[in-house]
Amino acid sequence: MSDVLNALDAVLAERKDNADADTSYVAQLHSKGLNKILEKVGEEATEAIIAAKDAENTDNKELVISECADLWFHSMVMLSHLDCNTQDVLDELSRRFDLSGLVEKASRNTQK
Repeated sequence: MSDVLNALDAVLAERKDNADADTSYVAQLHSKGLNKILEKVGEEATEAIIAAKDAENTDNKELVISECADLWFHSMVMLSHLDCNTQDVLDELSRRFDLSGLVEKASRNTQK
């Protein structure tokens, strides 16, 4: 796993459990609950989509990269809130790695 993701997982876990919401953005999000965190994930996803559309027309990738970083960060806060982390996601991606995307998607539809 990326050293950055690993380090960020550790910081998120520490701030979730030990930081003051008055001085930590992460602690503030956790204190407001899952719905607020999900709102931020949705907001950042929308901003990433808009940035990607703009990047396609302008060939300016900096904004889409920045917005994706915001999306990943807030997704990681969501995972932390649910007592998960990026390694859990990487493990799932690894599990899917040798599967055809169409086969994997079909297997999810039969599990419902």
